[in-house]
Amino acid sequence: MFRKILIANRGEIALRVICACRELGIKTVAVYSEADRHSLHVRFADEAICIGPAKSSRSYLDIPSVISAAEITNVDAIHPGYGFLSENPDFAEVCELSGIKFIGPKPDVIRKMGMKQTARSLMEEAGVPILPGSKGILKGPEEALQLAEEIGYPVMLKAAAGGGGRGMRIVRSDAELPGLLAQAQSEAQAAFSNGDVYLEKLVEGPRHIEFQILADEHGAVEILGERECSIQRRHQKLLEESPSPSVSNALRERISERLKVAMKAIGYTNAGTVEFLMDDRGNLYFIEVNARIQVEHPVTEFVTGIDLVKSQIRIAGGKRLSEIISCPVKLTGHAIECRINAEHPTTFAPSPGRITALNLPGGIGVRVDTAAYTDGVVPPYYDSLVAKLICYGKDRQESIARSRRALSMFIIEGIHTTIPLHDRILSNEKFVAGNFDTNFLATLSEREQAAGAVTGK
Repeated sequence: MFRKILIANRGEIALRVICACRELGIKTVAVYSEADRHSLHVRFADEAICIGPAKSSRSYLDIPSVISAAEITNVDAIHPGYGFLSENPDFAEVCELSGIKFIGPKPDVIRKMGMKQTARSLMEEAGVPILPGSKGILKGPEEALQLAEEIGYPVMLKAAAGGGGRGMRIVRSDAELPGLLAQAQSEAQAAFSNGDVYLEKLVEGPRHIEFQILADEHGAVEILGERECSIQRRHQKLLEESPSPSVSNALRERISERLKVAMKAIGYTNAGTVEFLMDDRGNLYFIEVNARIQVEHPVTEFVTGIDLVKSQIRIAGGKRLSEIISCPVKLTGHAIECRINAEHPTTFAPSPGRITALNLPGGIGVRVDTAAYTDGVVPPYYDSLVAKLICYGKDRQESIARSRRALSMFIIEGIHTTIPLHDRILSNEKFVAGNFDTNFLATLSEREQAAGAVTGK
């Protein structure tokens, strides 16, 4: 097991890793920007070192600064959390060359999974269902037009190295395809320094389902069920739950077995997530692999009883899955996560600032992952996530009721938050019935939107 781990991240995920390390008896090192000098991850780590100014490109994304901090503090390993450098194969490679264990997949695997078209091909070879689309990177508008005619409109253009909705365009006719292709390529180049784009069939009104993976460094792979991630805005998730109300036991078992074969063939290790779209007939189609821990990992921890962050650390330390978890994994109960963001609940305008009052809900089955505190500042430089509210119940109905109760006791003053929005989602008849897709938020009525204008909660 490691003696000391540096956490190359900030906020709630940095605190989450600190908690796991403390329980394992491992010392921690926090890195922070000048804007995060008074953050809780700095306070609770055993050591902390400033790596640059507020701008992430000069601090949390600065590989030489992070590696220098690791060498100065003499750590054994680096946990990247999510975002920032977590899926950067160059960073993972530099860690290896520096004699520091990267807690995640191998650099070559991260590189392959980061190229979505390569990941599609690897999954297809392993028998995992994929959407009809291009076999490689689009060479130009002529090829794109021919492919679109073959598979039929609408189609989706996607950045090969992208994520978060950037470099994506929906195309519904020949006339608009060349222009939208140029836009997607330009946006992908600006966002990822890679303008490669591929094309696939668009599923209208899909559900977004993801499967949690754990794989050790001895060839064992286990699937820890799935999460429903269809409640989202502009491809950004707002609420997740496990298990999905739309996935049957038979479908879960079938996809899990195929994923075990695929991930083993890829040589995948540590934690990861395989994302799918589900059409209106219940068919799942692979879209991408996230080679890291996910924001929404706590819902899986609740229904499986498995600490995913501890598992990551133990796997990186050479432990076998059979020593870490009980197989096969069983799902019990239901869990829902609400992402509480520093945004206006109806306009979604960012709302950074000082938190003047804070009350975190508690009680049985309630968990809050946050780095917020009274008089703490939500800076404007980073992701707007303030807290994650995760509620567990014996079934979906109890989980919803517990989530609504906890939201009513969750107080954050001084900034706007999305707490009222989550209450509207959880009280919506379609959501309660499990009848929704990725267009759910856009279909909320004007009356429901107006009802959420209450702020300062």
